[in-house]
Amino acid sequence: MVSARAWTARGMHARGMYGEGGVRVRRRVRAADGRHLMVERLGDPRGRPVFLLHGTPGSRLGPAPRGMVLYQRGTQLIAYDRPGYGGSDRLAGRSVADVAQDVRAIADDFGLERFAVVGRSGGAPHALACAALMPDRVTRAAALVTLAPRDADGLDWFEGMAASNVTEYTSASDDPAGLVERFTLRSAEIRKDPVRLLNDLRRELTDSDRMVVSDAGVRSMLLRNYQEALRTSAYGWIDDALAFCSPWGFDPADIKSPVMLWHGEKDVFSPVGHSRWLAQRIPGATAVLEPAAAHFDALHALPRILTWLLDD
Repeated sequence: MVSARAWTARGMHARGMYGEGGVRVRRRVRAADGRHLMVERLGDPRGRPVFLLHGTPGSRLGPAPRGMVLYQRGTQLIAYDRPGYGGSDRLAGRSVADVAQDVRAIADDFGLERFAVVGRSGGAPHALACAALMPDRVTRAAALVTLAPRDADGLDWFEGMAASNVTEYTSASDDPAGLVERFTLRSAEIRKDPVRLLNDLRRELTDSDRMVVSDAGVRSMLLRNYQEALRTSAYGWIDDALAFCSPWGFDPADIKSPVMLWHGEKDVFSPVGHSRWLAQRIPGATAVLEPAAAHFDALHALPRILTWLLDD
């Protein structure tokens, strides 16, 4: 069911959501194949668990409500660096579906039998993978500003997409070696000056996105997030792009748990048509489409999404 109703959370100021504060517990978890994953838990360690899957490029330090806010709401939020990002070992050739084995390993390590999953931007397809491949463990899933599979039948995948993303995803399909070279050089530049990525993005940001990113708290958080994401290499970013443009390894139509798709209709990085396509294929999915919102407005929607995820 697709809804165009207003569903924002702008009343919660960005600095209150993303500023310093709250307790983070960091932990290294061994995956089933021996790789190490860097994980952080925020909020109430006895609270109801939600996995938060970061964007592209991104890390466990990405957008999340403050630890004290989560604690007061009886929620524990588990975030981790996808393979190749931050403190997590790379998994070369990974597919979107491979996220399930890592989330399962982390949940087992934390003693979590059932949990909800939310992903934003590049994390959103991975959240859908968890819902499809772990139906016995995922209670609810939310995908914010998601992409659809590259081979989505009947979808013009590039319609409404910013030129930079068209170039990158075309290269991921047609010239992966060129993508590796460009992302490696670009990541080295961003490691020296994380502001560079925000400045590069600014040229294609909508007015709505500029308002979000101009907030001091959000900007500081994003800089820490990008710096950590690319601290060791560019391979997390590279492998994400390649995975999005390859077979995902699961069919969204197989998802049985409740799913919410949130999207700003002015998004130029992940066009809203991707969520519309998924809403028609995921049984019983609820799509919340915001007419005035764009890509980074998903940061403001996250608190309400968390409430929905735990309302079961």
